Amino acid sequence: MNRASALRRTALSILAIAAPLALSAQQPVGNPKDTEVWTPVPKVITPGLNSSAPPSDAIVLFDGRTLTEWVNAKDQSKAGWTVANGVLTVNKNTGDIQTKRSFRNYQIHLEWRVPTGLTFVGQERGNSGLYLGFTGEDGYELQILDSYQNTTYSNGQAASLYKQAIPQANAMRQPGEWQSYDVIWTAPRFRQDGTLESPAYVTAIHNGVLVQNHVALKGFTRYIGAPSYSAHGALPILLQSHGDPSPPISFRNIWLRELPAK
Repeated sequence: MNRASALRRTALSILAIAAPLALSAQQPVGNPKDTEVWTPVPKVITPGLNSSAPPSDAIVLFDGRTLTEWVNAKDQSKAGWTVANGVLTVNKNTGDIQTKRSFRNYQIHLEWRVPTGLTFVGQERGNSGLYLGFTGEDGYELQILDSYQNTTYSNGQAASLYKQAIPQANAMRQPGEWQSYDVIWTAPRFRQDGTLESPAYVTAIHNGVLVQNHVALKGFTRYIGAPSYSAHGALPILLQSHGDPSPPISFRNIWLRELPAK
């Protein structure tokens, strides 16, 4: 037997021994039932018939007919925005509105529409805001703005966490079309002495596109200066009446699902 043949036979012998060992090493030892978890059983909910319809466990914040879930943010009086044909439209004369209820962690869906025929530019074009929590003085704003072929600062365009986080993409539809936001809000946590234990986190989807991916906020939204926190508990949600000169924007299909604390 020549040297090459001997080497081939040796290699084949090694493979013959190693193959069963490799297979046995891949076989886990134990009972698969040891890693099965049966409780708690997730609650059963009925999903909406489409992506905008509320699931069965949702709190419907605007049903297209009434503003019973909302009050004026300044003095808690009756919300003065206009409801017609299933649509809620900003009334710039009456100011911001906020939910009667307060929330901590939640999933929210809302749809908004910028009117057609706008001639203004930048921050004066269809400006509003979804405040994911509002203390009465401070809040956390997800920007609402017409960013369709409208240049402004990147951390102030639609789907930005205003002055804190630029959206990963501009998913804006043109004016006159309905836009959608689907947002996961994780409220900040504070220690007993009022210091921050865990920041707020936001995941946001704009028109089906992920634009904010579990972003940690640095504090309340600030128009001037750096964001900062102060301790708070559950907060209402606010829709902004910005007061820019363009015609007011509209909303529909607003619902929320409360989420357990982490």
